[in-house]
Amino acid sequence: MNQLARNAPAPKIWPFEEAAKVVARMEASGKGTALFETGYGPSGLPHIGTFGEVARTTWVRQAFTALTGLPSRLIAFSDDMDGMRKVPDNVPQREMLMEFLGRPLTDVPDPFGTHASFGAHNNARLRAFLDGFGFDYEFISATEAYRSGSFDTALLQALRHHDAIVDVVLPTLGPDRRATYSPILPVHPKTGIVMQVLIEKRDPDAGTVSWRDPEDGVWYETLVTGGHAKMQWKADWAMRWHALGVDYEMAGKDHIEGIKLSGRICQILGSPPPAGFNYELFLDDKGQKISKSKGNGLSIDEWLTYAPAESLSLFMYNQPQRAKRLFFDVIPRAVDDYLAHVAKAKRDEAPDVSNPAWFIHGGAVPADAGSPISFGMLLNLASVVNAETPDMLWGFIRRYSPDLTPETAPFLAQLVGYAVVYYQDFVRPKKEFRAATEVERSALSDLAETLRGMVPGTDAETIQTAVYEVGKRHPFPELKAWFGCLYQVLLGQTEGPRFGGFVALYGVAETVTLIEGALARAA
Repeated sequence: MNQLARNAPAPKIWPFEEAAKVVARMEASGKGTALFETGYGPSGLPHIGTFGEVARTTWVRQAFTALTGLPSRLIAFSDDMDGMRKVPDNVPQREMLMEFLGRPLTDVPDPFGTHASFGAHNNARLRAFLDGFGFDYEFISATEAYRSGSFDTALLQALRHHDAIVDVVLPTLGPDRRATYSPILPVHPKTGIVMQVLIEKRDPDAGTVSWRDPEDGVWYETLVTGGHAKMQWKADWAMRWHALGVDYEMAGKDHIEGIKLSGRICQILGSPPPAGFNYELFLDDKGQKISKSKGNGLSIDEWLTYAPAESLSLFMYNQPQRAKRLFFDVIPRAVDDYLAHVAKAKRDEAPDVSNPAWFIHGGAVPADAGSPISFGMLLNLASVVNAETPDMLWGFIRRYSPDLTPETAPFLAQLVGYAVVYYQDFVRPKKEFRAATEVERSALSDLAETLRGMVPGTDAETIQTAVYEVGKRHPFPELKAWFGCLYQVLLGQTEGPRFGGFVALYGVAETVTLIEGALARAA
């Protein structure tokens, strides 16, 4: 997939800028394969932000391949050995889960009853979604890595440098946590709880730590290897980078200080920290940070109820270092922006690596991607006909373009289905028609008369020009007010797509009838 000409400058877009960091790192290390990593904390159900991190990392990896042609790997790492610190708000059997606080997530029963553990359930949800998108990745479970011995060498290295790691972390902690902090968390041999206790003795040669149970004072000596202990999360992050040889990992803006701290620990262990950047967080409809445990904002399944997966990918691609609202009202724009990028990719003679569609489709935009009709246009059509089923829209679509059928335009067929559902759930409940002013009534009558004079099959651009001319003939403060009238008086909405395209799709005669009905309603 190396689609950059030799010695051609890399596009100045964020995936290539990030990939250049990996290129420089590879040149310095002499490694032949780059390792990208993305992390997942399975304490709650997989969140849409988790997908965003994997998608964005994949695009950096894609840019790296285009720049170098070198092989690479992507690891999706689940910190499922983390102790469950609280019970998520959006899961069943919460009282049962309370009994397992502090236990590794892979030792907590699955409240959904479908997997061997809560961690396994959430891991499966993550993997199923990533597989559905066709991501090329390798999944690693922290529990399996710890218990299989994969991390043993790195854990022993951390034990040898215990005090140096503590010196880095202590200044960032409060007084209470500082008194008992250790980067190594032993697993209680009786309760299975991941313990945050004072490590009173360390034996690097034996590979053990000694500690007292704060409840009964019993003394324990625990191996740090073989899954008998795990590392506190910031040290764990660094240990993982060191053990796996990670070259690139991005993280949310809320982890900036944690990444700096983990980078210093990684250096103590003997490895340079990976390259990466901090992306901004998603906000819900109230401007609050989206939380996995609260379940606010949009879920993966909810987005895919109303729009194709490609639109979600584009939303994740655009401006990752800017905070964005992630709610239902962003979906239509994301769909139509995606369609615009696909249309441009199909017009281009050669692949354009600066086009988001190149990233979304892994370097090759499928022939059946895209749609000749925008999502916004379909939503307006659904609004006018009060659509209950996709067939209600297809009657107008076939008349507009007889060659368009669900079989010849499968992506359009998907959009039609999504448009009906989105209209019913979000547009119809908010429809509010207003009466036309005297100036608007005169302009609407003029528009109806203009449309009556058009021959059948008049194209959308000709209609759009005529709509503009009608608006100019009447004393609107600006043409924006004229189009606001069309949407608010005729459609009961505050905005919409190009009106000429809507008329061409809905029908000239039908639009005249729509105008006459609006004028009669307000008379």
